[in-house]
Amino acid sequence: MSSATVAHQRFPRATRTLGTARSGWVRLGEQARFFGKTLASLVDVVVYYRAELLRQVAAMSLGTGALALVGGSVAVMAFLTMSTGGTIASEGYNQFSNIGVEAMTGFGTAFANTRLVTPFTAAIAFAATIGAGATAQLGAMRINEEIDALEVMGVRSIAYLASTRVAAGVIVAIPLYCVALILGYTAGQLITTTYYGQSEGVFTHYFNTFFIPADVLRSFVVTIAEVITIMLIHTYYGFTAAGGPAGVGEAVGRATRASLTVGGLVIMFVTLALYGRTGQLNLAG
Repeated sequence: MSSATVAHQRFPRATRTLGTARSGWVRLGEQARFFGKTLASLVDVVVYYRAELLRQVAAMSLGTGALALVGGSVAVMAFLTMSTGGTIASEGYNQFSNIGVEAMTGFGTAFANTRLVTPFTAAIAFAATIGAGATAQLGAMRINEEIDALEVMGVRSIAYLASTRVAAGVIVAIPLYCVALILGYTAGQLITTTYYGQSEGVFTHYFNTFFIPADVLRSFVVTIAEVITIMLIHTYYGFTAAGGPAGVGEAVGRATRASLTVGGLVIMFVTLALYGRTGQLNLAG
């Protein structure tokens, strides 16, 4: 009888805990290796797989099949950002009115949407649409042995399937985030001026006063970082899916949960790195 078997019999709970921790570290190492290969293969995408990159950009932006009828990711992003932008304006007006400064609603729209709300909304939209779709596509290819067939044909599978999707996600994220910001600001202004009756001049004055153009550029950095993270996680889970159609569904669920969790952490750390602890705002009066 081996020493490992004896240890398992004498300390079964500790052995299981160590085994779980060891397998977790192994999976983490496999993910890190996959992420490194995917990022390194971006050069191959530009050199060899430009056509596939353009196809992925078209599929991610406008959607394919029935999803194209409603505008694909553009429609989802527009609906979410308008909803969150209107919610921020509504909550901001009610909270500011409690202390008699409801005119500051424009400040809340300019500050909160740019720095926090719209990047988080974009992360949710990307994970739920583009990311989940990438996991499902790659998972179906894995269980149908299409990825193995590509490798037999000499195609760089990670570059062709994973790196193209990561690059396409970043390309699509830039115009989509522009739409998200504009709609978030517009929804905030419409809710404040139409529903609550605040004059457009008051809202515009405080919005322009506290709107920092450099923050918009910083929010693009946050969004690109979160999109790269989301696409890396989703392509990994799709690339390693197993267990038939049920396994693909499980991979999509696990990828969405992991990408939202890690994406939130990325947003927090990148935001802290860009903005620091101060907000460059001085309120007096």
